[in-house]
Amino acid sequence: MSKLIFENNDEEIELEVGASIAEVCEEQGVPFACTEGVCGTCVIEVVEGEDNLTDPTQEEEDFLGPGVTDERLACQCRIKDGTVKVRF
Repeated sequence: MSKLIFENNDEEIELEVGASIAEVCEEQGVPFACTEGVCGTCVIEVVEGEDNLTDPTQEEEDFLGPGVTDERLACQCRIKDGTVKVRF
C-alpha cells in the first residue's frame, strides 16, 4: 500500500500501488475539469515524495514544462510504492 497525504488538512489516504490519485484528490477538494491533462485545473504541488509518483506524462510536460517535478497534474499521476505529500 502507498500513502497520499494532503498537507491542506493532514488527511492520509492509503492507495494500491499503481493507483491513479485523481479520485482521492477530487474527494479532498482539488478542482477538475477536462481530466485529460490539457486544462491544468488539477495542478497540485508535490511537497514530498515526488519519486513515488509515476514520471510526468507528455501532457504534463506540455502544460507544466519539461523537468518540472514539484507541480503535477493530479489527473495524470499514479502512485508508486511509498508516501507522497501534496498541497493544492
